[in-house]
Amino acid sequence: MSSGASLHGLEIVILLLLMMVASFSAIAHRLKIPYPIVLVVAGLVISFVPGMPRIPLDPSLVFLIFLPPLLNSAAWATSWREFRHNLVLISFLAVGLVGFTVWGVALFSEHFITALDWKAGFLLGAVVSTTDPIAAASIAHSIGLPRRIVEILEGESLLNDATGLLALEIGISIIMSGEAPEVGSGILRLIYLIVGGVGVGLLIGLVVGWLEKFVDNGPIEIVLSLIVPYAAYLGAEEAKASGVLAVVACGLYLSRKSATFFSPGVRLQVMSVWDALTFMMNGLVFVLIGLQLPYVLAGIRGEYGLATLLEYGVAFSVILIALRMAWVFPAVKMASLLRRWTGHVEKQPDARDVFVIGWTGMRGVVALAAAISVPEILADGRIFGPRNLIVFLAFCVILVTLVVQGLTLPTLIRGLGLARTTGMSAEEREARRIALEDAIGYLEEGRKQSGDSYFHSFDDLLDRYRHRLEQVESGYGEEQDNGTYRHVIETAEGAVRAERRAIIRLRDQGRISDDVLRTMERELDLEESRYQVAKL
Repeated sequence: MSSGASLHGLEIVILLLLMMVASFSAIAHRLKIPYPIVLVVAGLVISFVPGMPRIPLDPSLVFLIFLPPLLNSAAWATSWREFRHNLVLISFLAVGLVGFTVWGVALFSEHFITALDWKAGFLLGAVVSTTDPIAAASIAHSIGLPRRIVEILEGESLLNDATGLLALEIGISIIMSGEAPEVGSGILRLIYLIVGGVGVGLLIGLVVGWLEKFVDNGPIEIVLSLIVPYAAYLGAEEAKASGVLAVVACGLYLSRKSATFFSPGVRLQVMSVWDALTFMMNGLVFVLIGLQLPYVLAGIRGEYGLATLLEYGVAFSVILIALRMAWVFPAVKMASLLRRWTGHVEKQPDARDVFVIGWTGMRGVVALAAAISVPEILADGRIFGPRNLIVFLAFCVILVTLVVQGLTLPTLIRGLGLARTTGMSAEEREARRIALEDAIGYLEEGRKQSGDSYFHSFDDLLDRYRHRLEQVESGYGEEQDNGTYRHVIETAEGAVRAERRAIIRLRDQGRISDDVLRTMERELDLEESRYQVAKL
C-alpha cells in the first residue's frame, strides 16, 4: 500500500473516532450520563459492526501521546492547598493501596484462578493496581461528587502511577527472570522515581516560569503550554525517573504561577484551547477502550470457555473492589491519627465519604495499556501463556469500574446525602467581599486625586462595585435573595443581547465590516460569559 493510501486511511479513522466522540458525548449530555461511560459502551457496540476498521491500542500511544497532556490538565485543575492538606491520605492510597492490591491479587490468583500462579498474579495486580487519572477526573466532575472527595481521588490517581509502574517493572522482571528483586533495591528505585520525577518537573516548571516573563502572546502561549507536559514527561523518562510525577509536579507549579504571568486575554485563550483538547483526548481514550474488545476476545478465544471467562471476570472485579474497600477505611483512620499527632486537629471524613472513596476506584486506559505491554515471549523464548488472560481480566475490571460503578455513583451519593450543594461557599463569599472592598477603596482614592471632570466616571464605577458588594453581603446565593439577584443578572444579559442584535443588524446592512463586528462581539462574549458564570 502506498504512503498516500495509508495516510488517507489514517485520516478516515481519525475522522470516524472524532465523530463518535462528538455524537455520543452529545447523547450522554442529553441522557445526563457521564460521557466516558457512554463512549466506552458505544465503542464496545460499534466494535462488532461489520466492516468497522480495527484500531488496536498501542501502549506507547497512551503513555507518550495521551497521558502527558491529560495529566497536565488534571494537575492544573488541582488545588495545591487541598493536595497538601490530603497528602498523608493520598500517600496511603497511592503507595500503600498499590502494594496491598498487588499482594491481594497475587494471593487470589494463586488460589482461585488455575491458569495463574503467584508470579502471573503479581503481574496482574501491578497492571490493575492504579486508578486512572483520566477516568477519575472525568467521572467525578461529571456526576457532581463533593469537592473534598474529588480532591482525594484526583490526588491519588495523579501519584499512584509511580508505584504502579514500579510494581509493573518488578512483575515483568519476575516473569522474565523467574526471581524477585531485593526489597532494598525496590525501595531505592521507588525513591528515585519520586525524587527524580518531581525534580525534573520542577526544573522544567522553573525554566518555563522564567520564560513567561518575556511572552504575552496567545498563540505562542498555547504552543508553549502544549510542549511543556511532553518535555516534562520525556525528560523524566530519559532520566529513568517517573514521567507521570514530572508532569504532575510541573503542572502544579505552573498552575499556581499562572495567576501572575498570564494576562487576562491570554488566559482565556489558553484555557479555551485546553478545555477543547482535554475533552477531545478524553473522548478518544474512552472510545478506544471500547473498541479493544475484539482484540481481547481474539487473544483469549479457544483457551477458556465462556462460562469460565465470565466467572473469572466477575470474581476478579469483586475481589479488586473488596481489596480497595478493605484498605480505604483503616487508611483514612490512620491518616487522621497521623495528622492529629502532628498537631492538625480537624474533622476526619465520615463513613459516607470513605465509602464513596472506596467505591470510586476506577480503572481506565492506563491499566489496559499496561496489560497490553506485558511481553508475549519470555527471555528463554517460551510463550508467556497467561498474558491473554491478564489482558482479558484487566479489560473486565475497566468495564466494571467505569460502567457499573460509574452508573451507580450518582444514585449512591444522593442516597448517602453527599450531593454537591449549589450556590456560593463561605470561602468564596469572603474572597469576593474582600476583593470588592479593595476595588472600592482603590476607586475612592482615585476619585479624591482626580479632578471634577472625572467625578461622574468614578461614581458610575463605584455604584457598580457597591451594588455587587451589597449582593455578596446579603447572601445572594441563598434562596430568599436568589430571585432578585437572578432578575438583575438576566436583565443585564438582555441588554448585552440587545447590543449583539444591533451590531449584527449593522453588519447585515453593510454599515460596519466583519472586523468591527468581531471586535465588538468578543467584548460582548466576555461580558455575557461573566453573567452566565454569576448565575451558577
